[in-house]
Amino acid sequence: MSLAATLITMVSGDRLGPVQAAYDLIAEHYAAHFRSTEPEQAVDLAMIDHFAKLLSGSRVVLDAGCGAGRMARYLADRGCHVQGIDLSPEMIRMAQRDHPHIPSSVSSITALPFGYDTFDGLFYWYSIIHLTDTDLGAALQEASRVLRHGGHILLAFQTGTGSREVGEGYSRRYGRDVTMIRFHRMPDAVTQLLRSSGFAEVCRLDRAPVVGLERDGQAVLIALRSER
Repeated sequence: MSLAATLITMVSGDRLGPVQAAYDLIAEHYAAHFRSTEPEQAVDLAMIDHFAKLLSGSRVVLDAGCGAGRMARYLADRGCHVQGIDLSPEMIRMAQRDHPHIPSSVSSITALPFGYDTFDGLFYWYSIIHLTDTDLGAALQEASRVLRHGGHILLAFQTGTGSREVGEGYSRRYGRDVTMIRFHRMPDAVTQLLRSSGFAEVCRLDRAPVVGLERDGQAVLIALRSER
């Protein structure tokens, strides 16, 4: 394990260690098969476009959980000055290889290595889905710290309740035992957590799953940091 991976595992604790390992395992395959916005629906992209238009100031955005960098590139193409972080060193290696002009580094969204009021926008594209409620609360407190007053945050996630083990497919594909838990939440529950961290919801997408493509409903929330 690299020094960066060791440090992030220490920061994240045992809960996110399997998540990091799983994404390290699939990084090359993911980067090869999802180079742009192939998985997204037009209405999902419309929410991202709206988020980008809401940003003011220098439009500096953190792609928090950037994976291989495909959505960071989408934001950059819309005039945002983007940098990415991800828990997985292998995902960051893919991002740096495929999008070398977008800075990216290994870090956890529960312990951001940035100062107060660094960003105009924060972008969490399905990067909160492996967090427990406690860890999500910590991540949103970090978000409130690094996002300037009047900045915007976007979060995307699968809707529902409870948790689901989603590592079986990776285990079959790669012949290794992969454990990955995904937590499902209803939009109102996430809005409440946002409110507790000083955010006010400004826009919401709550849609049914696309038949034949998705098993779960999908939500995208955009909120304003109104107070710390």
